[in-house]
Amino acid sequence: MKNLQPTADKVAISMSILCLLHCLVLPLMMALTPSILALPMSDEAFHIWMIIGVVPISFYALTMGCKNHKRHQVLYLGGIGMLILSVAAFFGHDLLSEVLEKALTAIGALIIAIAHIRNYRLCQYQNICACAK
Repeated sequence: MKNLQPTADKVAISMSILCLLHCLVLPLMMALTPSILALPMSDEAFHIWMIIGVVPISFYALTMGCKNHKRHQVLYLGGIGMLILSVAAFFGHDLLSEVLEKALTAIGALIIAIAHIRNYRLCQYQNICACAK
């Protein structure tokens, strides 16, 4: 059976980047093009669906990578990013300002992406890891 950890890392990195783009580019697009305001992409449901997608994929990829390269700091870093992203998604709308919610979301997504990039590189470049072969 093929190890899916490298693919899961890539998917999680892509989802984190999509989340960053949503938080950073969508407000700019809204300001520049008023017709985009009619799109449902700014809905809070987007954040919930991203969490539902990001957390399981990230957990799988980082856990499988840590089993291979034994660098648990990568798992902890990803966990911190997932926690920040989850807090922003579930509590940010009610407890934080919109700017702080977006900042936390962007920070969480960036931390998750960094953890996955590190995880992928560790698996790819270490001889003890079979996932890059």
